Amino acid sequence: ETAGIFDIKWNPVQDGATPLLAQADADGSVRIHGVECSGGSTLADTKLEESSFINISSAMCLCLDWNPSATSLAVGLSDGSVSIASLAESQLSVEQQWKAHEFELWAASFDIHQPTVVYTGSDDCKFSGWDIREGSSMPAFRNSKIHKMGICCIVKNPNDPHSLLTGSYDEHLRVWDVRSISKPMNETCLCLGGGVWRIKYHPFVRDLVLAACMHNGFAIVKVNNQNPEAIETY
Repeated sequence: ETAGIFDIKWNPVQDGATPLLAQADADGSVRIHGVECSGGSTLADTKLEESSFINISSAMCLCLDWNPSATSLAVGLSDGSVSIASLAESQLSVEQQWKAHEFELWAASFDIHQPTVVYTGSDDCKFSGWDIREGSSMPAFRNSKIHKMGICCIVKNPNDPHSLLTGSYDEHLRVWDVRSISKPMNETCLCLGGGVWRIKYHPFVRDLVLAACMHNGFAIVKVNNQNPEAIETY
């Protein structure tokens, strides 16, 4: 048994790397699970075994994200803090933790092209970027004008080092150019009819994303930087 689970993410598997599943729990802990095989070749012969555990905070762990080398996790907390936890030899340890937002921090994401940069978003409607080499006293940027409600998710474009997406309770998916973070690339953005809770890029088809939209099901979106378009809704 575990506490309530807010988020789970597989590590970015490199050649020969072991698949690991990170779990953010309501009791303020993070757990890492490894994949154990019992000798067969089917899914029924595979199970998850907990390999690492750490209590991050007395606040709830709401979200997490791996860095590209799968050696660190960014963890968003219900008190508005973000924690950077490192993983070495199956041991988790907190490297940094700071108060990043005023309210619940629902989105924390490493920049896959610049792994020392972490993006955060919160119920305070603020979208922030942090350079973890510089400490945590001041964000590298903060935009508090665009999102009309809380920020649910932040996803970097795997094919474009300058582009990322945000999803918000205000029902909009927004495309951003990190070189000009004061406003999204498309001012009107794309309204998906429900809070944009999660966004995931297609692993093989460029610029195609799947968006989970709370009470409005989900949408498949073609993310053209100037004119994102929902091509299917369910």
